[in-house]
Amino acid sequence: MYLVRKIDADLLHWKDEKKHKPLLIRGARQVGKTRSVRELSKYFSNFIEINFEESPRMKVLFEDDLDPSRICENIAAIFNQPITASETLLFFDEIQLCPKAIMSLRFFYEKMPNLHIIAAGSLLEFALSELPTFGVGRIRSIFMYPLSYFEFLNAIEEKLLLKKIISSSPEYPLNPLLHKKALDLVRKFMILGGLPEVIANYSEDQNLQKSNLILNDVIISLQSDFAKYNKKVPTSRIHEVFMSAVLQSGKKFVYTKAGENLKIHDVKEAIELLNKAALIIKVTHSSCNGIPLGAEVNHQRQKLLIFDTGIFQKLVGLNLADYLLSDDFKTINRGNMAEQFVGLELLKSGSSYQNNALYYWSRESKSSNSEVDYVISHDEKIIPVEVKAGTKGSMQSLFIFLNEKKLEKGVRISSENFAKFDKIDVYPLYAVENLIKNDH
Repeated sequence: MYLVRKIDADLLHWKDEKKHKPLLIRGARQVGKTRSVRELSKYFSNFIEINFEESPRMKVLFEDDLDPSRICENIAAIFNQPITASETLLFFDEIQLCPKAIMSLRFFYEKMPNLHIIAAGSLLEFALSELPTFGVGRIRSIFMYPLSYFEFLNAIEEKLLLKKIISSSPEYPLNPLLHKKALDLVRKFMILGGLPEVIANYSEDQNLQKSNLILNDVIISLQSDFAKYNKKVPTSRIHEVFMSAVLQSGKKFVYTKAGENLKIHDVKEAIELLNKAALIIKVTHSSCNGIPLGAEVNHQRQKLLIFDTGIFQKLVGLNLADYLLSDDFKTINRGNMAEQFVGLELLKSGSSYQNNALYYWSRESKSSNSEVDYVISHDEKIIPVEVKAGTKGSMQSLFIFLNEKKLEKGVRISSENFAKFDKIDVYPLYAVENLIKNDH
């Protein structure tokens, strides 16, 4: 069962471009990179897939030289298929296992610009960091994440509800009955997460317990990869820091809490490895005095998100019985899951062609501390975003930020329906993507 993804439209646009660079799909393991490429292959007369993990012998194709014509002649003979410009899609999967194949991509663009070629890999960032160059300006990167909530609604055939959500806004709230339905589903989505295998399974039999078993399998697979990150870094250290990121999610990460016997340098090294594997996502402090927000960041002050809420809820030990017996978001907000969910949705709603970053703002003083969960920029405007799991809660920090930065509008994301009051636009948890669509 194939789940339609946002990235599909980007891939089709790339296919139809007159001049197309080789495409590098980047993202964590299990997010659906391979399935999306295979779906795209239906629009080509010929499709050749080389997986360097399944067929390591294929690396020999890139040992003599990196001439694209010679490489294609050999591949065509091996697979007994023609490789023809505009008609063939050539796919190199798990390309991080063959660095010379990565290096060859720039030559495909220079010498065979009409051939459609895509590469992907789960631990690709590690290979890229070790290469002196991989063809900057000659290769296009596209970034992929687990399914968003909107993609989830599409997958479970709630397309009419999705259409109503997209057309709603603080000026035009959703019907109360639809609002409740959307809240129930977003609560369920937080538990499931957005990994394609989990969502495909759930869409077929609506079995949460079975989906949780799949999440267990994925967690074991992801943790087994720790040994591949860096041979000099003990697997136990990476695991310890990863679990600390889980337990500290939604709060400023404190390095000294990551492990009793770990030095700050060791913790930072493990965080960088987990970030390269796309398992954790950094939310960096910004002074937020102007755009771009990344111009005034403090890398010593960061929050860390886990790349998928389904994985997160398993690791944090959420009790499914609590979820099944309660309609209250606060019951399942262990580890600040609502804030985690919103951050991931903001990432997923951005452009697939950019490695989007997340920012937050805080002010620490003796008298009182203030913090805004996320700060985004849209249409040259700075928008502070406060996240509440329930329907109540102080917005003091949001107003402090608005007054200090002299901004006209802030956003509150909660389990309330769309609404407007004073300087605040209210968006429901299920409508994070609407933030980017609607003007402020």
